[in-house]
Amino acid sequence: MHYYNTSGRDLVLPEYGRNIQNMVEHCMTIEDRAERTRCAYTIVGVMGNLFPNLRSAEDNNHKLWEHLAIMADFELDIDYPCQLVEKESLRVKPEMVPYRDIRNNRHRTYGLYVQQIINRCVELEDSDYRTALIRMVASQMHRVLQAAKESFDDKRILDDLRELSNGKIDLSPESFQIFEGGKSRESGSSQRRFKQAFNYSRRKQEKQ
Repeated sequence: MHYYNTSGRDLVLPEYGRNIQNMVEHCMTIEDRAERTRCAYTIVGVMGNLFPNLRSAEDNNHKLWEHLAIMADFELDIDYPCQLVEKESLRVKPEMVPYRDIRNNRHRTYGLYVQQIINRCVELEDSDYRTALIRMVASQMHRVLQAAKESFDDKRILDDLRELSNGKIDLSPESFQIFEGGKSRESGSSQRRFKQAFNYSRRKQEKQ
């Protein structure tokens, strides 16, 4: 009867393979402490051959010895040449990253940075730059809805823009064209303005 690795128990560190895991388990069965320690050194040597980048004479192959201890579930009683990480510390879960709750936001399709650039537009005084930036944001919203294959028109975009700016950007299709000349092609200067505002909003977010 053939033995398949899939029928064995799960490997603790799969990158080392089942043979190394079996060697570790055999080492744990050796009763003599000195012989058990010599066996452990042999196993670490083999592990180092598999992953030469983990070898480090300066810290006595610290990483390899930690991996050996992990594969033995920290139950291998030998004279380790270095201080090992605590078993409990490996089970500590990292703190949850604080994400914004956007599940109930019907404008979440546009993304966070569009909202931040809209906030930037609100901060600006009336000028050609502000108008160009608003046009760039609106065109970006147009592309997002187009990519999402949603049904929309310019009025929908301007209505969303009004809502996202808390009424500070109040425009209508009759008085404002999203694309200058009615074309969807953007100039290089307007794209640069959008990138500048995008970078500004990102830096501002990172400082918060």
